[in-house]
Amino acid sequence: MSESDPNGIDPHTSGAKLDAAKPMPWLCIAGFSRALSEVAEVTTKGAIKYTPNGWKDVTNGEQRYMEAFGRHMLKLGSGETHDSDTGCFHKAQMVWNLLASLELELRNGSAP
Repeated sequence: MSESDPNGIDPHTSGAKLDAAKPMPWLCIAGFSRALSEVAEVTTKGAIKYTPNGWKDVTNGEQRYMEAFGRHMLKLGSGETHDSDTGCFHKAQMVWNLLASLELELRNGSAP
C-alpha cells in the first residue's frame, strides 16, 4: 500500500502528511496510560530487584516469562489482586511477562 494523506491531500501540497493506514501508537499510550504506568512500575521494581534490562538474558526467557504469567494469573484467579512480594497488580505483572516473552520471541525470530 502506498503512503497517502488521510484527507486526500496531494503529497506535494503544503500541509500533507502521509500517515494514512500507519500505526497510531499514541492511541495506545494515551488510552492506556494508567495501565502502562502500572507495567512501568513492574519494570522499575524488577530492575531494582535484579538488574536493568537483565530480563533479556534470562535463559529460556520466552517460556519462563509465560510460566510467570501463568503464576500471576492463578493468583488473580484465586482473588488476589496484588503481588505480596512487589505490591504490584497481578494484571500488570501478567502484562509485563507477556511483553517480555513476546519481545524475546520477536528478537529471536521465532514469531510466525
